[in-house]
Amino acid sequence: MSASPEIPRRLPRGTHGLDRDVVEASQRTRLLEAIGRAVAERGYAGATIDDVVRRAGVSKQTFYDQFADKQECFLAAYETASEELLERVREAHAGEGDWLERTRAGIAAYLRWLAADPALARVFLIEVAAAGPRALERRERLRDRYAELISERRENGAELPFEVFHAVVAAVDDVVVRHIREHGAEDLPELEPVLLYLQTALLTSSSSAGRASARRRS
Repeated sequence: MSASPEIPRRLPRGTHGLDRDVVEASQRTRLLEAIGRAVAERGYAGATIDDVVRRAGVSKQTFYDQFADKQECFLAAYETASEELLERVREAHAGEGDWLERTRAGIAAYLRWLAADPALARVFLIEVAAAGPRALERRERLRDRYAELISERRENGAELPFEVFHAVVAAVDDVVVRHIREHGAEDLPELEPVLLYLQTALLTSSSSAGRASARRRS
């Protein structure tokens, strides 16, 4: 959710001559950052639009020019953060080495990104559940995209049902969420060997089961 060089985080005072699109993009970026911080501090239920606009340094009218309500703003922030994290994992998983090494790199990138901002890690992995059915639907779609990535990058072997890959992603989520609840997110990178074992064990054992099933059918 960071502002780019073309989209300043703070606008100059007075007459600045910036295009309207640049102004609106800057305001939107600040609102997305602000709702993440507000929810991190007060929880999704406790955070208000007043909290968001105060942190973003914009008016309520500006908020409503961008979003219909708090949920829409939160979902936009969730989508933006999710896209950034998924791209980090995708880039790490596309690196050098065999499937095991690339899987480890993807897990490490995932955990480091979350640990870099523990408050927002809690927001987007735990508080999302308080944002209603639409938020949970977005979470499931995001899990599908991670499952697709694992499926695409997996080494050749027995073909597995897509549900297996989705189950792997859900299991990883469960381990990470529990760790954040109990210990915080700062030391999440310590989970790397656990998540690597979980992912490789589930996929390799599922492959073996698939081959055994194919032999029984033949």
